[in-house]
Amino acid sequence: MAIATLLPATTAFIQRTPRMLIGAEWVEAADGQTMPLHNPATGEQLCVVPRATVDDVDRAVLAARQAFDDSSWSRTRPRERQNLLWKLADLMQRDAELLAQLECLNNGKSAAVAQAMDVQLAIDFLRYMAGWATKIEGSSVEVSVPLMPDQQFHSFIRREAVGVVGAIVAWNFPLLLACWKLGPALATGCTVVLKPADETPLTALKLAELVQEAGYPDGVFNVVTGTGITAGAALTHNPRVDKLTFTGSTAVGKEIGKIAMDNMTRVTLELGGKSPTIVMADADLGSAAAGAASAIFFNQGQVCCAGSRLYVQRKHFDNVVADIAGIANAMKLGSGLDASVDMGPLISARQQERVWRYIEMGRDSGATLACGGERFGPGYFVKPTVIVDVDQQHSLVQEEIFGPVLVAIPFDDEADALRMANDSPYGLGASIWSNDLAAVHRMIPRIKSGSVWVNCHSALDPALPFGGYKMSGVGREMGYAAIEHYTELKSVLIKL
Repeated sequence: MAIATLLPATTAFIQRTPRMLIGAEWVEAADGQTMPLHNPATGEQLCVVPRATVDDVDRAVLAARQAFDDSSWSRTRPRERQNLLWKLADLMQRDAELLAQLECLNNGKSAAVAQAMDVQLAIDFLRYMAGWATKIEGSSVEVSVPLMPDQQFHSFIRREAVGVVGAIVAWNFPLLLACWKLGPALATGCTVVLKPADETPLTALKLAELVQEAGYPDGVFNVVTGTGITAGAALTHNPRVDKLTFTGSTAVGKEIGKIAMDNMTRVTLELGGKSPTIVMADADLGSAAAGAASAIFFNQGQVCCAGSRLYVQRKHFDNVVADIAGIANAMKLGSGLDASVDMGPLISARQQERVWRYIEMGRDSGATLACGGERFGPGYFVKPTVIVDVDQQHSLVQEEIFGPVLVAIPFDDEADALRMANDSPYGLGASIWSNDLAAVHRMIPRIKSGSVWVNCHSALDPALPFGGYKMSGVGREMGYAAIEHYTELKSVLIKL
């Protein structure tokens, strides 16, 4: 086992006195309380961070409010916002290995993969959003105003920053999800209070240091660590917040949406998924099997758009399932600091137990395990699992497991595949594996999901909006759609 050596800066960051950023100051929780973080690969305590109180969150929101209303930030020109985002991205590039190691220790994922994908995608996204800072446009409108036929008017539409953004992110991609919120907020001139997931705040705290180093004014970016039930709820209820953006479970997202409506707070929600992977008879079956395995086992299956439902045309079903099982059985599990490891641990003992209960549910109902179905420690490991002989209405098919568990079902024809693919409360992503472009283009508009990938899965780009249909959310991350979600439209009519 070739375990990577931690950078001195990584060790120092973990061992430092726990602080969170509110305004210009790094502070403890108001009552001095902390909460432990654990290394998912070992189960051992990693460090502690502040457990923010309601008062801490209120102070952070007030700092963001003052930075938006009273400081020079609200008058910053587009070029300056662009350059600051570029500076932040450059600093992240400089510290990419440190960020990846923190993500690995705190989340369990591979440090090498985190540096190549999570950190680099976050950097690329900030650079993409930096370009939008100088391209936010309004428009002129020729109006009629029929009730004033003898008057002349000049009319135009402005697009303005929405204001204070409360951002709450999940634990599966802590840094990347934070940047998905931070990028459009800073590009448009908003201020931010970030509440990272209870389990994974370390890269958010490092990101806050880099925001300060980049030269952003005090209060533009604030980070409060703590529990969702206290800090997250306080941020959600705060009337000084103009927009809430949340990535996480559908159940929590629905509650946040209801609370947001009480204050008429703008809201975007990127929620759960149960994404189908459809393998047609004409597909390159070797590529499809490898792609389907990656779609579910990447990041230990802890991906909102993971390809957790596999539908294969019946005549190839057994062979494709056998190939995926072979890939799963060959995967090496272990610490994300070992570059030779294919899959790391789940985030927590609680998540390990949740995934295990679903596997046991399958066994109890008579389903067949083509591979996997085991858990082990120390740490929170579950072997990659493929389950067959499951009815479409079973909980294994209908509910989000959020782990390395693939449910495979055969289908007879295109209509059968579409019916089962759409038979889900979710609609975040889907993939089609086929070389028949006519069939692919027939299927794409009939699949009810926010993203459809062809001969790939979970391939993301900063220019492509990402979000879901149905219970998978409201609104979109990335692309110009994100700029729209962080701005308000103002109509202006001037009588000449």
